[in-house]
Amino acid sequence: MMKASELRDLSLQELAAKSGELRKELFGARIRHATGQLESATKLRALRRDIARIETVRTERLGQE
Repeated sequence: MMKASELRDLSLQELAAKSGELRKELFGARIRHATGQLESATKLRALRRDIARIETVRTERLGQE
């Protein structure tokens, strides 16, 4: 899990890249969950929250410019 303070140190391009990476990971985790291969469903929740945290920081940055 990433902290918002860590995310605020990243550039907009890095945030976009990290968001894309986490979205791909979330997709894979959803597939594994649907097929019963995911050992812990809490991983889905953590990934969704990390993506939301990144998007919140991106929105804050875009509002300041």
